[in-house]
Amino acid sequence: MTAFTIPGFDLDAFVSATLAEDLGHGLPGGGHDVTSKSVIPADARFAGVMDSRDAITVCGLPIAAAFFRALDPAMEIEILVPEGASVAPGSALMRLKGSARAMLTAERSALNTVQHLSGVATLTRSYVDAMGETAAKLLDTRKTIPGLRHLEKYAVRTGGGHNHRMGLWDAAMIKDNHVLVAGGVAEAVRRALSAGVADVICEVDRIDQIEPALQAGATRLLLDNMGPALLREAVALVAGRVPCEASGGVRLDTIGAIAASGVDYVSVGRLTQSAPAADIGLDFTPV
Repeated sequence: MTAFTIPGFDLDAFVSATLAEDLGHGLPGGGHDVTSKSVIPADARFAGVMDSRDAITVCGLPIAAAFFRALDPAMEIEILVPEGASVAPGSALMRLKGSARAMLTAERSALNTVQHLSGVATLTRSYVDAMGETAAKLLDTRKTIPGLRHLEKYAVRTGGGHNHRMGLWDAAMIKDNHVLVAGGVAEAVRRALSAGVADVICEVDRIDQIEPALQAGATRLLLDNMGPALLREAVALVAGRVPCEASGGVRLDTIGAIAASGVDYVSVGRLTQSAPAADIGLDFTPV
């Protein structure tokens, strides 16, 4: 369908499943766009322009194009701005020309996707900008909408952030409940290492947990819900032995001070959990 790819993400399957959901495939009376089919002649053609009503960081246009081409392979599509571009309100993002029915049927799926992913990318960019000139990197989390993780994490990258672990499989993250069952941070870390896990991230929420976690072999520390002063103390104690990540309660108005504490990473769940949709529209004219 398209050369656009995201590792681990099947674009064709996503487009097919999303359109099938909207068209009601498999449901009684479903399988078609009843409004367009009854109102729009089969040979009608539209030209369309997708534009942004807000200042945004753009993300998802190749995915939107895939929706339209799935219903009209001959549709003429011109993507006007690259992924990750910052645009002003009123900026044209994409031009389309082709089957009117195909455009109307694919419109909502395409817009929903671009609005959500651009919202994530835009919020991510605002957090990156708020970190200033610090060396810390902004990370996302696993707080993603089920089924959309690869897309949302792509949007974070597009907005200038970085991805934390993709799932439960690519790193061990020892949190308070793991520590509770294991009996302490040191024992939890030892168990993960003895199981052959190479990357062991250990969450600590007290200064006195840092040395036991390091001595046990943790490869990264997640400093949970610590303010800037306590983060500076923790970073000094770690003294570069492993990377440090600040997490928990990070807001746009606090991330600058948190990033300036000397941590290597700052993770923010709201990048994917709470990003507002970007205001993007699509206007059609007959041709």
